[in-house]
Amino acid sequence: MRLVLIFCTFLAFSTTTRSAVTNGQIATPYKLTVQLDWVAEPEHGGIYQAAVRGFFAAEGLDVTIVPGGPNAFVVQKIATGQAQIGQGESTDILQKIATGLPVLSVAAVFQDDPSGLLVNAASKVQRFEDLQGKTIIARPDWTFLKYLKKHYGVTVNVVPQNFSVAAFLSEKDAIQQGYFIAEPYHIVKAGGAKPRFLSTWDAGFRAYAVLFTNRKFAREHPAELRAFIRAYIKGWNDYLTGDPTPAHVAMKKANSALTDEFALASRQLILEEKLVTGRDADGGPANTGQLAVARFAKQIAQLEEISVLPKNKVTVEQAMSTEFLPTR
Repeated sequence: MRLVLIFCTFLAFSTTTRSAVTNGQIATPYKLTVQLDWVAEPEHGGIYQAAVRGFFAAEGLDVTIVPGGPNAFVVQKIATGQAQIGQGESTDILQKIATGLPVLSVAAVFQDDPSGLLVNAASKVQRFEDLQGKTIIARPDWTFLKYLKKHYGVTVNVVPQNFSVAAFLSEKDAIQQGYFIAEPYHIVKAGGAKPRFLSTWDAGFRAYAVLFTNRKFAREHPAELRAFIRAYIKGWNDYLTGDPTPAHVAMKKANSALTDEFALASRQLILEEKLVTGRDADGGPANTGQLAVARFAKQIAQLEEISVLPKNKVTVEQAMSTEFLPTR
């Protein structure tokens, strides 16, 4: 279960590096702020690992990481320049772009956003079609609910989510929106049976978790943005294939509720589901951070189909760019 915490800041101090030197003189490291969508947890492993292992500093960057929460308003902060880079979910960002906010997705966090439905092990719900008439504990504005209605012909009742698994544990037929790498762990830890997980990607709804920026920042600071993404990708690959302890120590300073047990369990689920590197044929470490034009085009079409986006309101070019990603 994700817990709401007071915002806090983790600062990665830079060191003298090749990219911070101009004409033989030490240049001032470029300062930028990253606004996270949630409290510090392993879904932010790449950012924290890059910070504490000096990967940002090696690119001449001085990075401040600001944890989020339920009311972080990440997109609005990026759009107004309160932070330069944010983490979010591509479906939400597409909808914000449609309202006129000048933001742009520039790198993948997860190749598939790990949202879905938690179903009790004893439940008769085995497939999305079995949800007809059921009650789901979820955010009422969750776009996936509209997708379910359109593509599976099901109608569900929605009880607003309060970021607790208590109701799920107390009711054997409960169905709840959850994050694959978080809630299942907490349900088992609280004494419940391991829930089944109906993932959004298995339903063909393949949103990304992304890093995004302000279009003005991307236009005016392309070198700094490329440097950030290089270090970020290096951070993810180091976090997943090396020792994750540096990132976990930093995350625990920012989130006192984070335990070593949960951090390691969540990281393992990220690895098992290939959330960072991707489950498709082109998946692997070289795919870390990459975005696909075709995936964004399909997502836009899906959102138009369920009337979440107005027709022809958002184009792929408005929504994302691969310009700042390393060449595969």
